Amino acid sequence: MTLMQFFTQHWLGQGLVIVAQCLAVTLPLLVAVAYMTYADRKIWGMIQLRRGPNVVGPFGLLQPLADGAKLFLKETIIPSGASKVLFILAPMITFITALIAWAVVPFDDGWVIADINVGILYLFAISSLGVYGVIIAGWASNSKYAFLGALRSAAQMVSYEVSIGFVLITVLLCAGSLNLSTIVKMQDGGVWNWYFLPLFPMFIIFFISCLAETNRTPFDLPMSEAELVAGFHTEYSAMAFGLFFLGEYANMILLSGMGAVLFLGGWHPPLPFEPFTWVPGVVWFALKIALLLFVFSWTKGTVPRYRYDQLMRLGWKVFLPFSLVWVVITAAFVTYARGH
Repeated sequence: MTLMQFFTQHWLGQGLVIVAQCLAVTLPLLVAVAYMTYADRKIWGMIQLRRGPNVVGPFGLLQPLADGAKLFLKETIIPSGASKVLFILAPMITFITALIAWAVVPFDDGWVIADINVGILYLFAISSLGVYGVIIAGWASNSKYAFLGALRSAAQMVSYEVSIGFVLITVLLCAGSLNLSTIVKMQDGGVWNWYFLPLFPMFIIFFISCLAETNRTPFDLPMSEAELVAGFHTEYSAMAFGLFFLGEYANMILLSGMGAVLFLGGWHPPLPFEPFTWVPGVVWFALKIALLLFVFSWTKGTVPRYRYDQLMRLGWKVFLPFSLVWVVITAAFVTYARGH
C-alpha cells in the first residue's frame, strides 16, 4: 500500500487528514484573532487621533503576544460561592463555538472541511450556542451584577438572531440551496451578481444584527460599566476572561466570513477578468473579511451606545417586521422569475 492509498483508504490516515485540515483552519484563525485586537486598537487610535499600540515591538506588532503572556501569568480567581465547573466551562463554550463553526465555511473552491448540504443551518445553529456560554457565566459567578449582565446579553443575542434567521432565508431563496459552496458559486461572474445588491436592505440588517450578536458598539450593553460593572464576565480574571475577549473577536471574524459568503461572493473576484482573476480566491475571501472587520472597528470608534429600550425596539419593532416583509417579497419575486 502506497502512502497516498493509506491516507485515502485507512481510517487512521483519514483521521490524520481531518486533524491536518482542522489545524490548517484553526492556527491561522487564532493568529487572526490575536492580531484583530491589535488592528482594532490601531483603527480606534487613527479615528481618535491617537497612536494606538506602538511600544512593544516594531509598530507595536508584538502587543498581542504581550497581552497573551500577561493573561497567562495572572492568577485565575474563582469566587468562593461560584459553581466551579460551570464557571470554568462557560468561557470555553464561548470560544469553542466560534471555532467549530468554521468547519463548513468555504475559503476557496473545494477549500472546506465539511461541504455539507445544510451548511447554512449548521452555521445558524452553532452561532446560537454562544448564548449558553454567556448565561452559564453569569449564573455560575453567583453575582447579581454578572447575572443581570448575562440576562441582558442573552435577551439581546436571541432578539437579533431572529433577524439573522430571516436574512438567511432570503439568501437561500435566491440561491435555492443550503450549501454554502453552492451559494458562493451562484454569485460567480462579477460584483453585479453578488447578493448584497438585490438584498441590500437585508445585508444592512445582517451587519447591524452581527454588531448586536457580538455585543459590539453601539450594542455593547452587557458591558455597560455604569450599571453592570463589567457585565456577565465581572467575576472573571486572567485567561478565563481572555477567552471571553478572544471569543468576541473570533465571533466577529466568523460573522464577517458569513457576510462574505452570503452577500459578497465568497472567494470570487469583484470583476471576472484579468488581472483580478490572477489573485487566489482565498485572498479575495480574506480581503472581504478584512473589509467587514474594518467596519466593525470603525463603528465602535464613531457611534455612541444605544439605550436598552432602543436596542429592543430596533430588533423587534423595526428589523423583525421589515425582514418578514422582505422574505415575502423575495419569495414572490423568485417564484415569478422561475415561472417565466
